[in-house]
Amino acid sequence: QVQLVESGGGLVQPGGSLRLSCAASGSSLEHFTMGWFRQVPGKEREGVSCVSAYDDEDTYYADSVKGRFTISRDHAKRMLYLQMNNLKPDDTALYYCAADFGATVHSYCSGSRSDYWGQGTQVTVSS
Repeated sequence: QVQLVESGGGLVQPGGSLRLSCAASGSSLEHFTMGWFRQVPGKEREGVSCVSAYDDEDTYYADSVKGRFTISRDHAKRMLYLQMNNLKPDDTALYYCAADFGATVHSYCSGSRSDYWGQGTQVTVSS
């Protein structure tokens, strides 16, 4: 079992920045691909950014966030981060941390299913 707890969401003006954090506990994450997904009411959950279990340079970013968001992972601290810069109103959503055993980064982040989910942290971008 893996438990995931997100933090760092909030209200920010357009053009601002936020850093989301995800603390993992429970089973070893050695073979888990991890990622950030987001969802707005009435829409399907979508992958934002994901990172490989074995290679921190093997990442995926949704086209809508490329060049603005950066995913990173601290294996020793069992933490996952999402640095979000130049935020836009369309980035407003509930953001979830997720982990999936053995997933390939691109296919995992292109879908909406995962073995484990956090409870979500709200990000609101508004002036």
